[in-house]
Amino acid sequence: MGHYVNPDNFTFSKAANSEIYVDKTGMLGYLNKVMDTEQCCVCVSRPRRFGKSIAARMVTAYYSKGCDSEKLFLNYKIAQNKDFKKHLNQYNVIHLDIAEMKVTMPKEYSLVTYIQKCVIDELRNSYLEIINKDAFSLPLTLADINEQTGERFIIVIDEWDTVFREDKYNQSIQDEYIDLLRGLFKGEKSQRFMKLAYLTGILPIKKYNSESALNNFDEFTMIQPEPLTEYVGFTEEEVKNLCQKYHMDFIEAQRWYDGYSFEGLQHMYSPNSVVKAMLRKKYNNYWTQTVAYESLKGYICMDFDGLKTSIIQMLSGQCCRVNISGFENDMTSFRKRDDVLTVLIHLGYLAYNADKKEVYIPNEEVRTAFADAIQETDWKPVIQAMQDSEALLHATWNKNSDIVAEGIEKSHTANASLLKYNDENSLSCVVWLAYYFAMNEYTIIRELPTGKGFADIVFLPRRHSDKPAMIVELKYDKTAEGAISQIKKRQYTKALEEYEGNMLLVGINYNKDDKNKKHSCVIEEWQK
Repeated sequence: MGHYVNPDNFTFSKAANSEIYVDKTGMLGYLNKVMDTEQCCVCVSRPRRFGKSIAARMVTAYYSKGCDSEKLFLNYKIAQNKDFKKHLNQYNVIHLDIAEMKVTMPKEYSLVTYIQKCVIDELRNSYLEIINKDAFSLPLTLADINEQTGERFIIVIDEWDTVFREDKYNQSIQDEYIDLLRGLFKGEKSQRFMKLAYLTGILPIKKYNSESALNNFDEFTMIQPEPLTEYVGFTEEEVKNLCQKYHMDFIEAQRWYDGYSFEGLQHMYSPNSVVKAMLRKKYNNYWTQTVAYESLKGYICMDFDGLKTSIIQMLSGQCCRVNISGFENDMTSFRKRDDVLTVLIHLGYLAYNADKKEVYIPNEEVRTAFADAIQETDWKPVIQAMQDSEALLHATWNKNSDIVAEGIEKSHTANASLLKYNDENSLSCVVWLAYYFAMNEYTIIRELPTGKGFADIVFLPRRHSDKPAMIVELKYDKTAEGAISQIKKRQYTKALEEYEGNMLLVGINYNKDDKNKKHSCVIEEWQK
C-alpha cells in the first residue's frame, strides 16, 4: 500500500461517511464492463465541484489491492452488480492527483519528472529486482514489470488537465506531459500493461489539428456525457429526496441549482451547491465561491463579434446558437465567439442543448455569477440599467407609467449599439435589463404559453410574496394601449388563473420611425 501505488480507501471513505453522500457507485458497473476492451480508456470532464475527485477516489477504493473495501461498498448500488466481488480490490492501481503533485513537487523537478519518480519509487518496493535503480520512464517501467511478471495496472489520474489550465502558455511543459500520457495510454506496450484508464478534469482532451492527442479515449463531457449522464451531478429525484429529508423547498432548489439538460435526463443539479444548501439550510450562490470571478470576467470581455450580445440575451432568458466543433480544448486557442461559449459550457457557466445546438444560463446561481462579473466590466450602459432597475420596479408597482416609459427608453437608447434596436426581441432584452432587480422578487418567464398565444414576459411572484404578478406585452410602431388590449383579448391572464394575488398588465411600445424613438407605457390593475 502506498500513496500513489495501490492506495487505501481512506479518502473515499471520508466522502461516503459524510452526512450527505449521494450514491454514484453505479458508474463502477460501466467501468467493469469496459475493462480490457477497446473502450477501457475513459476520460470524464466536469466543472469544479461536480464530484470529479470523489469519483476518482471511489474508483481507486473499489479496485485497489491496497485495501479491503467490501464493507464500504456493501450498501451501495455497485453491491447489487453481479460482478461486484469479481473486481473488488483485485488490481494494481496507480492514482495520481496532478493538481496536488504540481503543488507539492520540489522546485528542482519538472512536473513530468516528479510524477515518474514518485510512482517508480513506490513500484520499486514491490518490484525491486525488476526496476533498475536508474529507471526514469514510467511507461517503460510498467512495460518491464508486465513483461517479467504479467502484472497489469489500472491508472487513475485526477485533474489530468491541470497543466493546460495553469501552464496554458508553456508549450514545452504541455508537450512533455502529453508525451507521458501517450506513453501510458497509447501504443502496443501500454495496451499490455493497462487494464483500465480513468481520467478526470475540467477540459476534454486537447485537440491537435482537430484530433484528440489521445484519440483512444472515450470522453464523457458536459456536451456529451451519455451513457454516464446520471453521474454528472445530482438528478432531480436525488435532490427531491434531499429536500424532503432536510425540509427544504424543492422549488427553490430547482431555481438555484437545476438547469443542466442532457439527452434522456432533462434535470441535472450542481452537487456541491445542493449539499451546502441542505447542510446550511439556506439557498445561496455556493458553487461560484470556488471559482474566481476574474476568470468569468476575462472570458465575457473577449473581443469577439456578437459575444457581448449573446451574454445579454442569455441573461434575459434566451438561448443562443453555438458551434462547438472548433474549440481545441485548451484555454488559449480562442478565435471566435463560439470558442468562448464552448469553454463556458465545460466550466459549468453555460448549459448546452445538444438537440437545438444552443447554450443558455442554467440557473440562478450561475446568473448571479454573470451579473457580478458584469459589474466589473466596462459595460457601462448595461451596469447602469441594472442599477436603475429597483427604482423602475417600484414605479411599475405604483403604476407610474411615465417613469416606466422613460426608464425603458433610457436603457434601450443606451444599449442600442449592443442590441439590434428595431425588433421586439431586442426590446425584450432591454426590459430584462431594466427590470434586473425583479429577479429577487419574481420568477420571470419569457413567452409563456396562454392557449391563445404567448405572453411576452410574465413576472410571477415567489412563494409567500405580497408583490403583484405582472404580464408585460411588448410592441413597436403600434401603441401601448394596443398591447394592453391584446393581453385582454387573448386572455393571457388565464395562464395565471391559479394565482390568487394582485396582477398588473403592462403594455410597452416604441416607435422606430420616431426621431426620438419615443417609448410609451400603460399599466392597469387586472380585476378578476
